[in-house]
Amino acid sequence: MDFSGAKLAGRNIWLAVAEPLIGLDVAPGVPKLRLKSLDRLEDLCGTAERAPALAYLVERVRSADSMLTAADFPFGLPIEVVPDCVDWPGQLADLGAWPGDANALGTECVRRARRLGDKMHIRRTTDTDSKTPFDCYHYRIIYQTFHGMRDVLLPLSAEERVAILPFQYSRLKRAANVVVEACPSSTLKRLGLPHQNYKQPTGGPLTAKRRRTRLAILAGLRTLIEMGDRQVRSTMRNPGADALDAVIAAVGGWFGWRTADHKAIAAHARYGLEGYVYF
Repeated sequence: MDFSGAKLAGRNIWLAVAEPLIGLDVAPGVPKLRLKSLDRLEDLCGTAERAPALAYLVERVRSADSMLTAADFPFGLPIEVVPDCVDWPGQLADLGAWPGDANALGTECVRRARRLGDKMHIRRTTDTDSKTPFDCYHYRIIYQTFHGMRDVLLPLSAEERVAILPFQYSRLKRAANVVVEACPSSTLKRLGLPHQNYKQPTGGPLTAKRRRTRLAILAGLRTLIEMGDRQVRSTMRNPGADALDAVIAAVGGWFGWRTADHKAIAAHARYGLEGYVYF
């Protein structure tokens, strides 16, 4: 899932649905994927408006069976800027009761960080580990963090059939669905593929440079996930690269999940409070 917290979130959120090809491993214990579908959320739920579009996402995860959802937004804030929250459910509860908007939350996080020292932006441990491009309350990310945590993770956190990792490892054995944090940029870096100059937010036909970069990314991805010609065209025609990012998130989330040291992640002092990127 390539996520958006914008007012018309459904227009920018894309969902890539893939299935493992059992017996066709690309790494020890990691089957290759086949991309089954690639869709804009607005086309699936019939609206681009944020509230109903995100509610559709919640219901889709809640009602699924045996599904791993890799979502491209931060699942938590650094513990330094939420000092009154002793655990991750406390973070979700605070966001649910937050009286302002996402921008106000980002401003408050900066204020709290400055109280601790000269740094305005504090990165989570997992952001440093996985080389995410931004901290999770950066002005370019805060709407994704705020609406992803409040409008998606908060309602899902109460579902016993859903395990949101790394916070709910205790549910894993009985959960029907697992939700993990992904980061397309981190995945591209791990795979040694270009991670810049493939998005064209101004719209219009792709520039030659962006077209070359996307083709290079797709060439690398297609060794790990089978894609049809129509799906490839969708990733090339979508100027903002949301469709392509959804495919990268699917690949990164799947490989990160299959290769992770889950015991070490569950026991980590900070991951269970701030989150962990499966990339």
